[in-house]
Amino acid sequence: MNYTENYKGIKIDVQAVNLEIGDAVQQEVRSSIDKLLRFTHEINWVDVYFKTEGSNGQDHKVGMKVGIPGPDAFAEENGEHYVPMLKNVTDKLVRQLQKSK
Repeated sequence: MNYTENYKGIKIDVQAVNLEIGDAVQQEVRSSIDKLLRFTHEINWVDVYFKTEGSNGQDHKVGMKVGIPGPDAFAEENGEHYVPMLKNVTDKLVRQLQKSK
């Protein structure tokens, strides 16, 4: 499942390899962007990917790349559940944005 949307003037590109992303996860992506906007208003785009790895399909990965002036911010997380992983990725990105000020 792949989708693109425009959220508050920011292009969001979500890629989910062989997965369906539910409404709760989509809403968490938007909440993550809202949180990032508290630290910078210069976000041009956000790429998010969801991936399942491993032979049993239980190893999940979430990555987020944020297009800002200068070097882009990127973070990823491994785990079992996408919403907590997205929150952790967002927290990592916030720390990067704070350091870049």
